[in-house]
Amino acid sequence: MTTTDTIVQPAGNYYDKYHTRNPLARMLMNGFLNAFDRLWAQTRAREVHEIGCGEGHLSLRLAARGVPVRGCDVAPEVIEEAYQNASDQALRVPFRVASIYDLKRPGDEAELVVCCEVLEHLPDPRHAVDILARLASPWLLASVPREPVWRVLNICRGKYLADLGNTPGHIQHWSTAGFRDLLESRFDIVEMARPLPWSMALCRVKS
Repeated sequence: MTTTDTIVQPAGNYYDKYHTRNPLARMLMNGFLNAFDRLWAQTRAREVHEIGCGEGHLSLRLAARGVPVRGCDVAPEVIEEAYQNASDQALRVPFRVASIYDLKRPGDEAELVVCCEVLEHLPDPRHAVDILARLASPWLLASVPREPVWRVLNICRGKYLADLGNTPGHIQHWSTAGFRDLLESRFDIVEMARPLPWSMALCRVKS
């Protein structure tokens, strides 16, 4: 599969949730980041590969804590932003342009694979989960918007009303149970977290 026919644009964050000044949105993001920190810490991973790193915020969060991390994303422009963000924070993280569908062993595997806010953009998420299972050695930390809560909250803030609250680029939609079902095809779920309005899973690849 090629990058162009498997990734729905826009890549990166359509809404800059990491730097929002909205108090409610900041509270929700703090919940997301707290859950992320708690789950990755359980792995004690010595190396991390963030797939679909966007502007690099989670990779840089790990790097700032001394975790060796690298990241990739399908969009060259967001990789440029990731490098700029790393420079602004005086951090060195190797980023590169790559589609999830092009990743393989050897070279792209890691003790912990992070794939947050990516699967909802993909026409073939089950294929992507198969690839993640080949790369996770043995950990995966993944998240997606929790539906229908995500769209309800968008409607409440008056966004994307013509699309019933669906964020542009989101073509897959999962409840927490549905997200668990998707991952359990290849992973054992260690813990499911539900920071509003996301579903987040820490998984180990099935032996």
